[in-house]
Amino acid sequence: MTVSHKIISLQIRFLYKFNPVKHLYLALLLSSPLFVMAQKNVDLDRYRLTVHYMSLPQQRLDSNYRTFHVEVEGTRLMQPLMEELSPEASVRLEGWRKMESGGHVSVQVKLGDLLPEGFSVKERVETKKNGNGIVTGTKTFYYQEVIYTFEAAATIADYKGMHIMDQDLSSRQYKRVYRSPEFQVKQLAEGYFLLNSPSITKELFRKEVMQAMHTLSENLTAQFGYREVAVNDNMWIIDSKKHPEYEAWRKAFSVMSDVLFNMDANTPIDGAREKLAPVINYFERVRTVYTSTKKHDRKIRYATYYNLAVLYYYLDDPQAMMREANGLVLNDYDTRDGKAFEQTAAWLKNLFQQNNIYTRHFPVNTTLFRGPYEKADISRIN
Repeated sequence: MTVSHKIISLQIRFLYKFNPVKHLYLALLLSSPLFVMAQKNVDLDRYRLTVHYMSLPQQRLDSNYRTFHVEVEGTRLMQPLMEELSPEASVRLEGWRKMESGGHVSVQVKLGDLLPEGFSVKERVETKKNGNGIVTGTKTFYYQEVIYTFEAAATIADYKGMHIMDQDLSSRQYKRVYRSPEFQVKQLAEGYFLLNSPSITKELFRKEVMQAMHTLSENLTAQFGYREVAVNDNMWIIDSKKHPEYEAWRKAFSVMSDVLFNMDANTPIDGAREKLAPVINYFERVRTVYTSTKKHDRKIRYATYYNLAVLYYYLDDPQAMMREANGLVLNDYDTRDGKAFEQTAAWLKNLFQQNNIYTRHFPVNTTLFRGPYEKADISRIN
């Protein structure tokens, strides 16, 4: 007889000694395995995992469009600086082939002037103290602040002249600040920008243009591109060592972690579902064991619904994810997670339908893509 059974036996004999009729029901309840199970506490800890997949375009274009080119136009004032930068070279649209000209999609960028709008001299006072903390002297430093603005915008169209979208890359409503080095003579700070205007303007213009091109690249890829991404996410793992599911739960997580970790954005995941079948079956079986409305059982079921919802998301199965999300809501432990998963599942389903692609794991070979004026157009995902 185990220690726990001895304790239950002593409880039953104690209750029977004083009033066997009145406490008969309670004695039976105490001796029931269900009662012991319901009294167990369960601690859940977040388990971090990393998954790789291919992002899909947020905006739908003709599926044959997989080449692009970029043209950048500057003002007459900034033209000498433009020739040194070649900003079009830094623009990226991931998952597409970049061409010098004649792509399916053209990106026309217009860069404005870099304009100073205000000058001021600021000061910084530095104090010196002795060993007793008493101020023994001060030193004043001066520096110049220049308020300036910059603007840039892009227009995206296809090779047939059809307008696709406009994109603001930088606005004059956003005031930027240049700060000069510090000087101990105020007059040196006051004239710093004027004396060094060519070199300062060149550096500020370069910085703003490169930032605009980075913004353009990010927006183009988000809207139309195919990018390999690695994301961190969380699931729930049992952290109560005395809980009956502790070992089995961790074994399931070991299998799941290996499969998810080895999933690659460029490789189909056809075999992953089969490898994860024991894990899925385990979490579904756990729900049939812990069926009461007690907090412990609802918490266990919550973790199984949550984990499977996340798992199905990375298995590119929004329908199964929606089923688990609905279960989360009906389980009534933390309905907010369930409602959030319902929205995510609906978004993923719409994304697949919009692109007519139902997986986020496939190879992309941009060298195979041909522009509309080239000999062959084999711009398809292989």
